[in-house]
Amino acid sequence: MDQPGQSHSASVPSGLVPGATSAAWRVALPVLVLVLALILVLYRDTAAAMVIIWYRSETFAHAFVVPPIVLWLIWRKRQELGALMPTPAPWVLLAVAGIALLWLLGDLVAVNSVTQLALTALVVLTVPALLGLRVARAIAFPLAFLFFAVPIGEFMLPQLMEWTANFTIIALRMSGIPVYREGLQFVIPSGNWSVVEACSGVRYLIASLTVGTLFAYLNYQSIKRRVLFIIVSILVPILANWMRAYMIVMLGHFSSNKLATGVDHLIYGWVFFGVVIMLMFVVGARWSEPEKSLESDASSSPIRPISLPASLHWIVTVALVAVVSLPTLAKSIIDHGAASGEPVLVAPAALEAGWKKLETSTIGFKPAFGNPSAEINATYGSAEKLVGVYVGYYRNQDYERKLVSSNNVVVTLQNPDWSRTAGSARLTRAGGESAEVRVTELRRLGGETSERPERLVVWQIYWINGTLTASDYLAKVYSAAYRLMGRGDDSAVIMVYSAKGPTGGADATLDVFMTANYGAIDALLRQARASK
Repeated sequence: MDQPGQSHSASVPSGLVPGATSAAWRVALPVLVLVLALILVLYRDTAAAMVIIWYRSETFAHAFVVPPIVLWLIWRKRQELGALMPTPAPWVLLAVAGIALLWLLGDLVAVNSVTQLALTALVVLTVPALLGLRVARAIAFPLAFLFFAVPIGEFMLPQLMEWTANFTIIALRMSGIPVYREGLQFVIPSGNWSVVEACSGVRYLIASLTVGTLFAYLNYQSIKRRVLFIIVSILVPILANWMRAYMIVMLGHFSSNKLATGVDHLIYGWVFFGVVIMLMFVVGARWSEPEKSLESDASSSPIRPISLPASLHWIVTVALVAVVSLPTLAKSIIDHGAASGEPVLVAPAALEAGWKKLETSTIGFKPAFGNPSAEINATYGSAEKLVGVYVGYYRNQDYERKLVSSNNVVVTLQNPDWSRTAGSARLTRAGGESAEVRVTELRRLGGETSERPERLVVWQIYWINGTLTASDYLAKVYSAAYRLMGRGDDSAVIMVYSAKGPTGGADATLDVFMTANYGAIDALLRQARASK
C-alpha cells in the first residue's frame, strides 16, 4: 500500500540519464564527423588512391560497399549507443600518434598498403579517442569491418599460384596424366598450361573472407562459431580454386582444348566459385543463433557514466587534430628539401679483370623495372664469357616512380620471351664484404637460337644510398631512415646476368664479375647521387 501524499516516478536503470546522454551526443557526434572529415582532407591523396584501386581492380571492387555496410551496422546499434555516455579517452592519442608516424614512414617510401592501413586505423581510433571505449566496444565489429575497404592482399599472389600449381599437378598425376613442370608452367600430352595471376584464386579468397566475416557476425553470437565460420570462409575458396584449376585442365584435356579455354576459362571459374560459396552459406545458416535483445543486455549490465570535466572533450579534440596534422606537415618539409636534378648514368667502356663493353647485346634481356630516373643495360665480355649489367636508378620516388614495387620484377608473367623457372639466394663479394643476392633462373620461350641463350641466371641486389640489401622490406626501411635523416631517397637496383650452359657455370661467372667490378658499379652510383 502506498502512503497518501507520496510522489511516484518511473523506475530508471542505474546510470541511465537520458537527458545527459542526449545532450552529450548532440555535441560529440558533430565533432566526430568534423574530425573525420578533416582526416580525409589531410590524407586525401591516400584516400583517393584507395578509391582508384577499387575502381580499376576487380579484386577490390567490393570495397565500394564496405563504408555503407559499416554505417548500416552502426545504425543497427543506435539504441544501444543512445544509452551510452560519449566520454573521450585521452590515452588513445598515443595509439593515434603511433599510427600517424606509421603513415609518414609508409608515405616516405610510397607503400600503398601501409599508408592505406594507417589511414583506416586513424579513422577507427578517432571513435574511442573522442567517444570512449564503451562506445567503441559497442560497435567494435563495424569499426573492424572497415579494414576490408583497404585494397590489400595481392602480396599473396605468388604463394597462392604456387599452391594452385602444386595441387593441379599432383591431381593430374593421380589421374594418370603425365606432367612435365617447370616453374608455374607445365606440359601434358594435350598441350601446354601455365598458372597465371587469374588462377591464384586471390579474388575468390578476398571476396569469400569479406562476405563470410559479415555473415558470421550477423548469424552467430558466440565467438567460437564466428571464428570457425571465418576460418571456413578462408579454406573453402582456396580448396575450391584448386579444384577449379584441376577441372579446367581436365576439361581442356578431354575436349582437345575446345572447352575451358579463353573466356570460358574465367566463366567456368566464377560459376563454380559462386555455387561453392552459396553452398557454404546454406550450410552455415543451419547453425544460426538468435540475436540478443538490447533489454536483456541493459538489465544485466547497467551503465555507469564516468564524471569527467566538460573541457576534456575539447582538449582531446584539439590534441587529436594536432597529432593527425603533424605527419602531413613533416612530409611537406621533407619533400621541400629533396634533390631537384636528374641523375646521369653512363656505362663504362671497360671494367676490371679485362671486361669490355660490347656494342650490341647478344643476350637479349632487360628486367621489368619501370620508370627509373636513369638506367643502363649493357653487356660485357671477357675470355669468351658474357655478363649483362642492368642498373635502374631512382630519385624523388613516389607512387608512380619507386624502386621496390610489385610491378618491378626480373620478368613479368606476361613476358613473351622469358619465363621464370626457379629462384634462390646466395652470397657474393661486393665492396670487400659478403653480400646476399637474389638468384632467378629464366628460360627463353621458343628455345635457344644460334645467337641467344636458352637459359639465364640473374643476380639482383638493391643499393640504398650506398647500403646493400636483397630484401624488399629492408630496402624500404633503409630508404625511409635515410629520408628522415635528410639524405634523400637515391636508390638503385643492380642486376647482373649470364647464360646458363648445360653444365651450369653462370653463378661462378657472375661471382667473379661482381667481386672484381662491384667497386666500379658503386662508384658510378655514388657519382649519380652527387649530381643534384
